Amino acid sequence: MTGDGQSFAVVVFLGFVAVSLLLCGLAAADLDDPEHFYAGGSAAFGPVGGGLAIAGDYISAATLLSTTGAVALDGADGMLFAGATVLSLFLVMRILGEPLRRTGVFTLGDFLADRLDDPSVRRALGVASLLVLVPLLLVQLTTSGRILAAMFGLPDGALTACTVAGGALMIGYAAFGGMRGVGFVQILKVGVVLTALSLLAGIVLARHGWSPLALLDAARDRSGAGSGYLQPGLHFGPSLAGRLDLISFQATLLIGAACLPHLTMRLHPLKDAVTARRAVGWAVGPVAVVCAGVVVAGLGACALIGRDAIRAADPAGGTALLMVTGALDPAAGGARHSMLFAVIACAVFATTLAAVAGITLAAASSLTRDLGRYAHSADSSSPAGEIRRARLSIVLVGAVAVALSAALADRGRLPLISLSFTVAASVLAPILLYALFLPGYSAKGVRWTVYGTIPLIVLLLAGSPAATGTPIAVFPDHDLHWFPLQTPGLITIPAGFLLGLVGRTRTGAAREHAWRGRVAMSHGRSERP
Repeated sequence: MTGDGQSFAVVVFLGFVAVSLLLCGLAAADLDDPEHFYAGGSAAFGPVGGGLAIAGDYISAATLLSTTGAVALDGADGMLFAGATVLSLFLVMRILGEPLRRTGVFTLGDFLADRLDDPSVRRALGVASLLVLVPLLLVQLTTSGRILAAMFGLPDGALTACTVAGGALMIGYAAFGGMRGVGFVQILKVGVVLTALSLLAGIVLARHGWSPLALLDAARDRSGAGSGYLQPGLHFGPSLAGRLDLISFQATLLIGAACLPHLTMRLHPLKDAVTARRAVGWAVGPVAVVCAGVVVAGLGACALIGRDAIRAADPAGGTALLMVTGALDPAAGGARHSMLFAVIACAVFATTLAAVAGITLAAASSLTRDLGRYAHSADSSSPAGEIRRARLSIVLVGAVAVALSAALADRGRLPLISLSFTVAASVLAPILLYALFLPGYSAKGVRWTVYGTIPLIVLLLAGSPAATGTPIAVFPDHDLHWFPLQTPGLITIPAGFLLGLVGRTRTGAAREHAWRGRVAMSHGRSERP
């Protein structure tokens, strides 16, 4: 695939931006009330479009870059991470898909306020949601800036300008297109990513005679780890702390990824139970194909480049996906001149741009409805006024995130991701599961879970190897950690569930009964012919 890869990358990038802006502009014409802005209408996409939009929200830069790097560097551990990613989405669609659908509900704060019949939970849910979304937003923005600089062949000094440019695009998508416009972009992104990764995986397999076993053998031979490459435990080490860290990371990824607010936000507008069930396959299928492609790409990177070379370029392996394109197209004279690099770089940029838009919209929605409107009823302002405030919140969240990501660059990437997923697994998961399935659960349990678990998470992360003492820590040259696990979910997830039990009261049981009655009446009205 030789040719002027850099020029091709620019053309593809500009084409994606033009089409996505057009889709957002078309969607903006219908944004005349909060229902359309936050949810895209009652059933904007149907099961096919809704499922693909959910898949688009779920696929992030971490799915493509970090998981590919984990497979390349850690073999079986990376494959486990990819499998947990798919399983997590399947669980959320099967367990939460139907219970979370609700007309007039746009955020987790909306849902819990209605579910528990207590608006005081909004503030706590707003705090937890922002602690999940903002760290993810910073990581995605930094990635988009680096990919944009790589596509245009710009030096590292242009990273800030590229981050600002990517941030401006995502603010435009979210502010003008709303949830429907961002959904169109997510669907477009799924098509681009599936095409690019299928092409890359096909070329990798073709280099190894279309034999997955031959690819595994080649990756094992170049890994330098021997048979340990294909056995769990290489990432965190064989010690007891390493095995516990692997369990903790897997549990945090499996549970946390299922409760991300920008993902659950997509479930509220599903029309009915049939739509929710049909959307499962359309959401899980593309993610499974993408993760399979990521595994093949990671193994190909290890087989063609070698584990040591990948680690030397990035201790976390985040560049493995782009590095393998140069190894597959050596005649291009460097990765950045490869047509294959152009295709993959555009797919990664499309992924980060769409993910950033969805996360920004979810964060701004939580800021507007859960925190900004905590003391007010849902009908205290006009629809036009609420949409205006939502757009201002998007601009505010986007501007702050761009400034922080430009200042941080790549520092703190691991703790930011750990903070986001650990809060989702340890705070949002107990709240959602208790609110849906535990009779008597009340706002008291929500507050205890949020305000009791979050300080524990921050304390353990600050004392973990994610902060100091490892090559991918915030301060790699200082070793001050006292907590042995990089991901504290093994401690904080049980703590979050335990603290939530405090809210099991008789008052909560009465509210549960009243809520079920309202939901039954609502569904009865909606399903009448």
